[in-house]
Amino acid sequence: MATVVVEIAVLNDRRLLDAVASIEAQRRRPDRILIVGAPGTPEELLTEAKARAPHVPVEAVRVPGYVTEARARTLPLLREEITVFLDADGTAPPEWLESLVAPIEAGAASFTGGPTRPLRPPENSIERYIVLLEQSIYEGLVPQRVTYLPLHNTAWRSEVVRTLGFDGRLPGAEDHDLETRAAHAGLVGRFVPAAWVFHDKSNETSFLRWLRRRYRNYLLPLAMSLVKNGELRGRLGERRPVVRHPLRYVDAAMKPLALVDGYLRWRRVRHRPVF
Repeated sequence: MATVVVEIAVLNDRRLLDAVASIEAQRRRPDRILIVGAPGTPEELLTEAKARAPHVPVEAVRVPGYVTEARARTLPLLREEITVFLDADGTAPPEWLESLVAPIEAGAASFTGGPTRPLRPPENSIERYIVLLEQSIYEGLVPQRVTYLPLHNTAWRSEVVRTLGFDGRLPGAEDHDLETRAAHAGLVGRFVPAAWVFHDKSNETSFLRWLRRRYRNYLLPLAMSLVKNGELRGRLGERRPVVRHPLRYVDAAMKPLALVDGYLRWRRVRHRPVF
């Protein structure tokens, strides 16, 4: 069995406690949990999180910058053979970790990923759209192209992550960029449907906040990653599953703007250092 670390990046989010508790309850426990606290995460939360895993060593570090930069700064701390990324708003069933790392341990893949399920039934239209959108990604896109995997709920051979690193010029699309570069390098990624986690999106209640986050945190950085990695033409000709919800029209209206914006922004930042 390979050694495994589960890394969780957090920004003052108490859902971290449930995430850590679910790792403690794994049928196969990891060798370590690494909590990466971004600025604004109180020490009390990190201390309480450590108490949720009495049988797993927990290391909590504070680093400057938000998630992408924080993960990049902790690359030297990834001393285990396999690194698993889980978000603070995810909780995992007991068989999750065992299923997720199995293809890597068997030598069949360099990285793997599993789907998400809603923690509870959606309570408003925004939450319903998020659930349907994530379902369409995992059921309709990831099986045909593994680079669609969100970094949340993925496992990697640690040497791959340390070698390829994260591109800080693409915050919000560091997962697509990392997976695309891995695929271009000839590394095999596997989708593992059995390695699912619950995803708690209970904080999505404001349409304007969702609109800003959808554009700034996903559509725009993804467009930049597509341009950077020469994937834009293939993406435009791709058949995508239809999400039957009114917000899909809002999404569709934002995408052309994001593509133009992303192209221009990438040209401005492409010569900058990665961080």
